[in-house]
Amino acid sequence: MDIYIWFGYVAELLPGLIKALQLTGISLALGYPLALVFAVLIDTTPKPLNWLVIAVVEVGRGIPLLVLLYIFYQGLPQISIVPSSMVAAVSAFTWSAASYATEIIRSSIHSVPSGQIEAASAIGLDGTDRFRFVVLPQAARIAIPPLMGLAIIMFQLSSLAYVIALSEVMQSAYFLGTKTFDYLPVFLAAAAVYASVTIPASALVTSIERRLSRHV
Repeated sequence: MDIYIWFGYVAELLPGLIKALQLTGISLALGYPLALVFAVLIDTTPKPLNWLVIAVVEVGRGIPLLVLLYIFYQGLPQISIVPSSMVAAVSAFTWSAASYATEIIRSSIHSVPSGQIEAASAIGLDGTDRFRFVVLPQAARIAIPPLMGLAIIMFQLSSLAYVIALSEVMQSAYFLGTKTFDYLPVFLAAAAVYASVTIPASALVTSIERRLSRHV
């Protein structure tokens, strides 16, 4: 395998990497705030609405992401909604990310000691202020590492978007392979592109988790 040709393959996959990062970033920017809303609604709303939110979350967790991609990209046109590849991918990834992040955030909120919440009540903080100033800051410390881990997983799963013709890394690698018939070096280049993001990101998550654990 010619190393110069291989680096050429890596360079040709970089536009796909940008697309994968865009998909991941947009989906998380939409999904994580939505997850916070879901987590609060599940714990604070009366049962009919509570059940509806739980159903949305459980369906998002229960349906494989690949199936969600097909539903949004190939299913919605059956009811005269025709999203682009990016819109369909963002919709599927946002739903999936929000569903998994909801449970992370709920668990983090529930892990805040009840004694601190009672103390906040004793000094006159209402429910909103207790959540803003006591619960949320502590829950955030606990939730940040697993949410960052979920972000890495969602980036890796962006490779599934090739099935709906989104020009991310895997689709770029597939077309490059069919053009050159040099499949092994091409897919090794794709693996290197993914690893160049996930390995440093995983190290960052570990570092942040250690720092936060010293202050919990």
